Amino acid sequence: MALFSKKSKHLPAFWTNYENRFKEKIAADLNEITFVVLDTETTGFSFDEDRILSIGAVKIKHETIAVQEVLDVYLEQEKFNKDSVPVHGLLKNGQRNCISEINAMEQFLGYIGNAVIVAHHAGFDIGMLNMALNRNGLPNLKNKVLDTGVLYKRTLIKTYLIQPKTNYTLDELAEKFSISKKDRHTALGDAYITAVAFLKIISRLKEKRKFSVKKLLH
Repeated sequence: MALFSKKSKHLPAFWTNYENRFKEKIAADLNEITFVVLDTETTGFSFDEDRILSIGAVKIKHETIAVQEVLDVYLEQEKFNKDSVPVHGLLKNGQRNCISEINAMEQFLGYIGNAVIVAHHAGFDIGMLNMALNRNGLPNLKNKVLDTGVLYKRTLIKTYLIQPKTNYTLDELAEKFSISKKDRHTALGDAYITAVAFLKIISRLKEKRKFSVKKLLH
């Protein structure tokens, strides 16, 4: 049962604090924008049936990864899919300190504020996070969202002979940008890989004549 009702005016203070952050306008200067690069590990790929196991996120400020400001939370597991364990390595009765879904959402919202969210194949992560919020009677995320898979394709030169693929995996981006995959398939590890890829993509996009923050966030 949801702890709060989205139709109720009595949403929790942490949601109100999060929502109030959006009264601030996003800066027009790339160096002044805070990006939160995130990844989720889940029990599977169904928005309705599966659940978030962990959330990892790093902040980018002044086009630099703020390595001291990370989010790394693990959620209590009511749902469990043993088939996904070989991917993320998270066991139902593992040794990690886990918190409730609502507490994880509170920490997450406090961490991201009104930052621009960046993720690889962002639709999945944002969909899972919105489902977790909705289960607890909270509205959807309000942040601007960028997808590194989509942004990467903007850096490619299109010709009749060379056409971009429909999708590029995070592994492919790591290989193309020579990024270590040592911590691949942990939420925080994948968030860090995505953050490095994002900075390299931004560097390439800035070389284009028509680059602007407005177009980036469009």
